[in-house]
Amino acid sequence: MATPLRSNRDFRLLWLSGLFAVLGSQMSALALPLLVLKMTGSAVQAGAVGTVSVCALLVTMLPGGVMADRVERRRLMRLCDAGSLAAVTALTIAVWYGHAPMVLVLLVATSGAVLSSVYGPAAFGLMRAVVPPDQMGTATARLQARTSTVKMVGPLVGGGLFGIHEALPFAAQFLGLLLSTVCVALVRTRSEARSRAGSVFSRRELTAGLAFLWQLPYLRTVLLVFGLGMNFAFGALTFTALAVFSENGASGLGGGFVLTCVSAGSLAGALIAPRIAPDRHARALIVATCWACVLTAAALAWLSSALLAGLLCAICMCLSTVASIGFLSTLLIVTPEDRIGRVQSAAGFLSSMVQPFGPLAGGALLTLLGSRIAFSAIGCVLAVSAAVVTLAPSVRAGAATAPPTGEPEPKAAQEPEPKSAQEPEPEPAGTSRPAPDSAGPGAH
Repeated sequence: MATPLRSNRDFRLLWLSGLFAVLGSQMSALALPLLVLKMTGSAVQAGAVGTVSVCALLVTMLPGGVMADRVERRRLMRLCDAGSLAAVTALTIAVWYGHAPMVLVLLVATSGAVLSSVYGPAAFGLMRAVVPPDQMGTATARLQARTSTVKMVGPLVGGGLFGIHEALPFAAQFLGLLLSTVCVALVRTRSEARSRAGSVFSRRELTAGLAFLWQLPYLRTVLLVFGLGMNFAFGALTFTALAVFSENGASGLGGGFVLTCVSAGSLAGALIAPRIAPDRHARALIVATCWACVLTAAALAWLSSALLAGLLCAICMCLSTVASIGFLSTLLIVTPEDRIGRVQSAAGFLSSMVQPFGPLAGGALLTLLGSRIAFSAIGCVLAVSAAVVTLAPSVRAGAATAPPTGEPEPKAAQEPEPKSAQEPEPEPAGTSRPAPDSAGPGAH
């Protein structure tokens, strides 16, 4: 009988490591642009921090997956932790002494994104070795619940600390990273592919994850429709709702309530998921999410109540989170361990690449067509996506086993504990470490 997750020492370390690191990254995600805004008075330069970080993450995501498949994953995570600590230490000292040049801020944001693109796939690969397949859905849900909670609390704490002193959010992030590093250093499990990947920047290795996803019709269709299409449309939907219920900027109350409901829906979904085995009902959950989004878009075209709008968006986000956890669990189970880094980074890349354009499209539709037609147009896009995932034979057939490759079986071993010391494990650390990637609306 498999060890329960609550008794799985390495999984507990993975969970704690991510808790400390993600809390720190959420505090700095708010504090960095505030710092730039205070130093320069330029909203453009403040916004550039987030833009640079997102671009660096997208550019390095696929090479990061290759790295996670060629270096022992726990060791790679420790190296990323060391790099993150160095970057945050430099920034904290600079801010404390009142001299944090824009170049340093951008370097820290960029290094955090680059290290995150390596750390994330490595953490998923190590979790694959730590958690048995029949517990993967529950484990993924617990990680998501942790991340959703921290996303609600982290910015608030970071803003409060920033109000006391500009350096405090970064000092708190340093402490979180240090604790995360200790958790990683204590893990016993090792995870390394026996067959080494080729050059990190070779075309074959960069596209290996995408090629694997393309060979499995279920994964391919869900990622293209639910991950790409629905992420884009849901981003447009939530931005349009934010603008409309904020009365085009006249009041932030309504729009803020909608966004709070979206975050609450994500947390609720993560808490519900372990009770319903989402990996066993992934297709039904994906279909339900898509049609719920269609109905929500139709309702928002006629609603004038921010309360009802927020509740509808919360329901969509709750369903989306459960469905995304189910899909991600399936992805981790069917992917060979020697390719988990490249496949996970490829899935995250596909799900992330369109997200910056959703709000842009929603804003353009709202400006050109008005709120009612904008919501209707977004609803049509959502309806097409819903119809595809409902009727597509590849989705109805579900996930198959991994396509044969002739590669040797991966290595994932549990090392014996030394007599005088204990060694342990995993999760995000870095200046802007994201949550686990999943397909689906609002998954990131």
